Amino acid sequence: MEHFASRIPTVGGVFLQMEDELASSIAIVGAAWGGAKVFTVTSGPGFSLMMEHLGYAAMTETPLVLVDVQRGGPSTGLPTLPGQADMMQARWGSHGDYEIIALCPNSPQECFNLTIDAFNLAEEYRSPVLVMMDECVGHMTEKVVIPPAEEIHLFPRRYTSLPPSEYLPFRPGPDGIPEMAKAGDGYRAEVTGLTHDEHGYPAMNWQAQQKLVSRLVGKIRNNVDRITRWEEKELEDADVAVVAYGITSRVAERAVQMARAEGLPVGLLRPVVVWPFPEKRIRELASRVRAFVVVEMNYGQMVHEVERCAAGKARTVLLGHGGGTVHEPEGILEAIREAVA
Repeated sequence: MEHFASRIPTVGGVFLQMEDELASSIAIVGAAWGGAKVFTVTSGPGFSLMMEHLGYAAMTETPLVLVDVQRGGPSTGLPTLPGQADMMQARWGSHGDYEIIALCPNSPQECFNLTIDAFNLAEEYRSPVLVMMDECVGHMTEKVVIPPAEEIHLFPRRYTSLPPSEYLPFRPGPDGIPEMAKAGDGYRAEVTGLTHDEHGYPAMNWQAQQKLVSRLVGKIRNNVDRITRWEEKELEDADVAVVAYGITSRVAERAVQMARAEGLPVGLLRPVVVWPFPEKRIRELASRVRAFVVVEMNYGQMVHEVERCAAGKARTVLLGHGGGTVHEPEGILEAIREAVA
């Protein structure tokens, strides 16, 4: 944080240290409506504190990025040790119906690349976007290739070209996503967490709820094929698919290599975008693999999504633990052997 605080003003940015996670998560909402591209970072209990404002950002269609460096929990838990137990909270942490976009890097290079992608997705879909790291990736030191700034594509903010007299802040465009206006430019907007109409005015009835929330959900669900992303290795002839994400995917990749050396037909599926979940690909694999081995640093979260999508066509096996350390490749290899047998 100290490095970022000294670096960001030199490239035209602003750094603010707020008094707590509640203040941080609402400050970035206000800054986004003031025209800034914004993000904040947290871990553990701080992620829980930010859930109210995550829901507010979803309801007000505020583009922002929230980085969660996961650690062991619950409560204060293991502040400097790894975990992956915030994955379901990322999807369902705030109340009500909404869709979320969440990306999961497994290297410092991907921390750089996927954070840019997160900002672009936030702007494209006018949505909060999560970057779900873990402590290992968050503290890892590796080479990162940073391209020239002019080679980095940045999705522009969806600003309206309409005059203030014709602009409605929550009137959707053809793709279901409204254009924004910057505070101070003469446009009037009520930005409320209440169910609202296209003016932004509270509309406390089921018809307005149906119209608004179905659009909030639909703008993500209707673009799942464009948003979802995953990485595959050795799955062409696999009878068993290992599913892992974040730092766990790197350990799992080593286990897959060891299994391949033994002649075992196994491959790796790594969700890069974890929400929306790559349901279609899991269903396709379930029609031809014998089993999924899901490796994660928790006692069972994303495994339930794999099991749901497999729909009984393939067995789903969880290899999990409560965090504090990464898996050993040998333990994953043993689970692969049992699944192949």
